[in-house]
Amino acid sequence: MVDSVSKTVEASGEVKPRSVRVVLMALMIAMLLAMLDNMIIGTAMPTIVGELGGLEHLSWVVTAYTLATAASTPIWGKIGDMYGRKGSFLTSIVIFLIGSALSGMAQDMGQLIGFRAVQGLGAGGLMVGVMAIIGDLIPPRDRGKYQGMMAGVMALAMIGGPLVGGTITDHMGWRWSFYINLPLGAVALAMVTAVLHLPKKKSQGKIDYLGAALLTVAITSTVLVTTWGGTEYAWGSTEILGLILLGVVSVGAFLFTETKAAEPVIPLHIFRSRNFTLMSVIGFLVGFAMFGGVLYLPLFQQTVQGASATNSGLLLLPMLLSMMAVSLVSGRITTSSGKYKIFPIVGGALMVVGMYLLATMDTGTSRLVSGVYMAVLGAGLGFLMQITMLVAQNSVEMKDMGVASSSATLFRTLGGSFGVALMGSLFTSRVTDTMVERLGPQAGAAAGSAQLDAASLAKLPEAVREAYQHAVAAGTHSAFLLGAFVAVLGFAAAWFVKEVPLRGAGPAPTEAGAGGAGGAAAAGKSAAAEPVAR
Repeated sequence: MVDSVSKTVEASGEVKPRSVRVVLMALMIAMLLAMLDNMIIGTAMPTIVGELGGLEHLSWVVTAYTLATAASTPIWGKIGDMYGRKGSFLTSIVIFLIGSALSGMAQDMGQLIGFRAVQGLGAGGLMVGVMAIIGDLIPPRDRGKYQGMMAGVMALAMIGGPLVGGTITDHMGWRWSFYINLPLGAVALAMVTAVLHLPKKKSQGKIDYLGAALLTVAITSTVLVTTWGGTEYAWGSTEILGLILLGVVSVGAFLFTETKAAEPVIPLHIFRSRNFTLMSVIGFLVGFAMFGGVLYLPLFQQTVQGASATNSGLLLLPMLLSMMAVSLVSGRITTSSGKYKIFPIVGGALMVVGMYLLATMDTGTSRLVSGVYMAVLGAGLGFLMQITMLVAQNSVEMKDMGVASSSATLFRTLGGSFGVALMGSLFTSRVTDTMVERLGPQAGAAAGSAQLDAASLAKLPEAVREAYQHAVAAGTHSAFLLGAFVAVLGFAAAWFVKEVPLRGAGPAPTEAGAGGAGGAAAAGKSAAAEPVAR
C-alpha cells in the first residue's frame, strides 16, 4: 500500500526518514502503553488486593485483560484491513484509555476486573495496529534504520515497568498505575491524528464474527475451568462439567466454521507446518511462564522477603535484564548465521531449571539467591521469545505472514491467561490450606482477604505474620512447580523443530526494492510482521 501523502512514501517506494520518524514516535508511545500495562500492574497488585480485598480473585485482574486482548486482536486486524488502519488504531487507543480511567476509579475487585476487560479490548488493537502500520510505511530493507526505536521501547517496558509501577504505588497510590496511561495516550492520539496519513479503504471481505465469537467462548470457558476448578467449585460439579462441555463444543464448532469461512480468524492450513505448530505450542508455554513469574514473584518478594512495591520492581531486574540481553544476542546470531534450532532447546532447558529453582524458595531464601534464580529463568525466556516468532513466520508462505504473526501472538497471550489462571488456582488453594494447618479454620477463611502489602503485614501479631509468610511461600512453591512441569513440555517440543533455512537470511526480497506503487505495496506486505521477528 502506498501512503496517500507523498511526504511519507516516494514514488520509488523509498520512505522519507524524517516524516516516518514522527509517525513512529507516536506508534512507539502506543506500543509502550500496551507493553507497560501488565508490567506496572504486577508490582501494584499486592497493594491493590490490600485495599480492595479479594485475594481469591487476584488472577482475574490479569486474566480478564489478557482474555479480552486475545479475543479482540483478530477482529482489530480484520477491521484495519477492511476500513483502514488509522481509524481502527485511534479507536483502540480511545477504548484502552477509557478502560484505564475506569480501572483507576474501581471501588471493589469486581469492578476492577470488569474495567480491566474493557482496557484489554483496546489493548488488542494497539499492538496489531502498530505492527500493521509499520509494515505499511517501511519496506523491509529500511527496517534496520528503525529497529533501535522498537528495541528501546521493549527494554523500557520490560525493565522500567516494574520499577515505575512500584514507585507509583508507594508514592502516589495504586490508582495512578492506571491513570498514568491517560497523558501518554492523549499524546499518542494527538500525534497519530496529526501526522499519520493513510488511505481509507473498503474490502469486499467479511469479518468472521461467528468464528471470533466461538473462539472467545472456547477461550473463556476453558480458562474458567482452570480458575474455578477445585476452588470455587468441585471438579465434578455441574458448573465445571458444564464449562468443559461448552469448551469442547465451541472448539469443535470453531474448527468447523474456520473450514467454511471466506476470511477465517485463524486459517487452519497454517498448522500443516510442523515448525509453525511447534512454535505455537512453545510460544504458549513461554507466555505461561513469563506472565506467571511477573505476577507471583512480586507477591513472594513483598510478603516473604519484606520488600516494598518499589523494591520488588527493582528485584525483578535480574530476570528482565537477562531476558533482554540473551534475546538480543541470540537474535543477532540467528540473523548472521541463519541457525536457530539450538536456541529453543537451550531456552527450554533453562526455563525448566529456572522454574524449578524458583519453586525451591522458602522463607529463608535471600534476595541474592532469588535474583540468581530469576536470571536463569530470564535467560531461558530470552532464548525463546523472539525465536518462536521468527520461526513461526518463516514456516508459512508469504501470503500468510500476517495471520502467522497474529496467531503466534494469540497463542502467547493465551499462554499468559492459562498460566495466571492455573498458577492462581494453585496459589490460593495452597495459601488457604497452609493457614488452616498453622492457625486453624478461621485463619484459612480469612486468607482470601488478607492484607498482602509489607506495611500491613508488619502490624500483624508475629505468629499470624509468620504463618502467612509460610503460606505464601508454600503457594509460590506450588505455582512455580507447575511452571517447571509445563516448561518440560516446551523443552521436549523444541527437539522436534526442523531447521528450515530462514527466508530473511541473505539479500532482501526483490519486491522490497521494486519501483512504483507495486514495489511499495509488496514491501508493505512483506514488512507487516517483521518488527516482532527481530
